[in-house]
This record gives sequence, structure tokens and C-alpha cells, in this order.
Amino acid sequence: MIFFKTKRKTGVLAVLWSLCFLCCAMGCADLSGTKTLKLAHGLNTDHPVHKGMERIAELLAQKSGGALTIEIYPSQQLGTERECLELLQIGSLGMTKVSSSVLENFAPKMKVLGLPYLFRDREHAYHFQDSELGRQLLLESEKFWLRGLTYFDAGQRSFYTKTRPVNTPDDLNGLKIRVQESPVAMGLVRSLGAAPTPISWGELYTALQQGIVDGAENNPPSFYTSRHYEVCKFYTLNEHTSVPDLLLIGTIAWKRLTPQEQQWLQEAADEATVYQRKLWQADEQKALEEVQKAGVEIIRPDKSLFIERTKGLLEEYKKDPEMKDLIEKIQSMQ
Repeated sequence: MIFFKTKRKTGVLAVLWSLCFLCCAMGCADLSGTKTLKLAHGLNTDHPVHKGMERIAELLAQKSGGALTIEIYPSQQLGTERECLELLQIGSLGMTKVSSSVLENFAPKMKVLGLPYLFRDREHAYHFQDSELGRQLLLESEKFWLRGLTYFDAGQRSFYTKTRPVNTPDDLNGLKIRVQESPVAMGLVRSLGAAPTPISWGELYTALQQGIVDGAENNPPSFYTSRHYEVCKFYTLNEHTSVPDLLLIGTIAWKRLTPQEQQWLQEAADEATVYQRKLWQADEQKALEEVQKAGVEIIRPDKSLFIERTKGLLEEYKKDPEMKDLIEKIQSMQ
């Protein structure tokens, strides 16, 4: 058949490969009868959240006897967090991990999780995530073709900077701080006097090196595993937000699974969450120790100054009755 030569052959093969990728992403079986879900995310393989996803893959393979598996593509191999969410929505990718700050662009109620000093401590955040209210919020994105499976601990986010230490909010004045693509995160940084600059995670190291931004904000393991400590030598543990990571599956992929397969996947996610929380706490302490050894100055400021400066942002979101109810329910949890 002459039509399969040169460009036409390449085109046909490309289409066939695309269909194969789409099928696998949605949980279709290969010739051996195994269904494979493709899971893409932006973190590197040393990160404790990546290790949590590896644990889910192990548990799912065990529970299903190898009939349902997960292939993980880390380090933005298949795109940024936003791009991966879009791929889930159209069914070209099975699963992803994103920060709730990025998800708020798709599921507006998620912005509550990015509000400053909403949670008193780690236990408060866990209590919310394990509650019925937490589960309801996790499934809020389902109407946008994104089904939440679990929350992963992503610790508390704090500022790190290149040129000067941040001891009080005033020290942030005039600095360009990288933020996630989140209106709440941008509002928070503005309330502290800095200029928010959205940059994808994979591009941030270079942006810090080149002076495009003066600093960023994130949790200790991310600061360490990204090697941003090589550029930023001041880390201020003001802990302004406790933004979790969320494991998601596209509703297209979810509906292609049988009820038994759905149960296996949810059970694996729930069990891996317990494992990941323990891993996170150990890695958090290790990260702080390692960056300190590398010459980073760890600053523990008076957090009340940051709380006071960001109160207005919290009150602004309370003007929305639905958000006010959600905020107050979370704050009242014991």
C-alpha cells in the first residue's frame, strides 16, 4: 500500500500512538488484560509527595493482583500542573497531583485552602482533611471533570529570598516573589507589600538565578529537593499557609474503571495518605537540617506580625456568604 509511505505513514503512526496513549490514560486494558493509569506531576523523584504516589502505585498493584497499575511521570514530563489538569479534563491523561492553589482556577471553592493562617497547626489541617467537610471539598472539582482522591500533606509555606532576610512583613516591601497561578496567593503576597510573580515550578530555579524574582514561598522539602537553597540563602518560617497537594483522577478515566477497580484505587489512596504524612514530617525536619548545612539562614520570625498584616485578605473573602460559611466551619473544628 503506497499510501503508508513517507509523511502519510508517519501521520498514521502518530494518530495510532495518540489513540493508544489516550486509551491507556483512561484506564483501558492492554493485550495482557492489565489496565494502566498514567499519572503526571511536576515534582522530582526525591520529594515526599512523589514517594506517596509511588506508594499508591504499589498498593494498587497489590490489591488488584496486577490488573490495575499506575505509571508515574514526574518532573513536568507531560506538562505543568495547569496543563495536566486540562489533559485530565479531556481524557488525555488519567491522573495528576496538583497544589490546591492551582486547582482553585478550576474549582473556585478550593481557594479557601490558600487563605493565610486558616489552620492553627498540622493536626487541625489533618482533622479537616479527614472530615466529611474535607471530603465534600475534595469532590467539589468533580463537576469540572476532576475527581479528588485524597489530600497529601504539603506542610506549611514560608518565604525564601536571595538578597536580604525577611524578619518582618516590612522586609518584603518591593521584592518580587514567585507565586503559584492563584489569585489567593497573589493577594496574600500583595498584602505583605511584595510583588507576586506567577512562574511555573519547573522554571523557578532559573528565574531565581537570573534575578527575574527575588524569592519564592514554599514548604521545606520543596525548598530542599528543588535545590533553590543554592540560590536563596534566607528562609523565613512565617508559615503563612497550609496548602495541601491533591491527587486527582479525570472523571473520564474514573468512569472507565469498574466499581471494584474504583474501590481498589480509593483504598490505595487512603492508605498511602497515612504513609505519606509520616514520611512528610521526617523529610521536613531533614530538609531544614540539610539547607542549614548548606549555609541557609533559618529565620523564625514573630508570626503575629504576618497574621495581623494578612487579616484583611481573610475578611475580604468572608464577604462571600458561601466562603464565609466554609471558613467559619473550618476554623471552628477542634
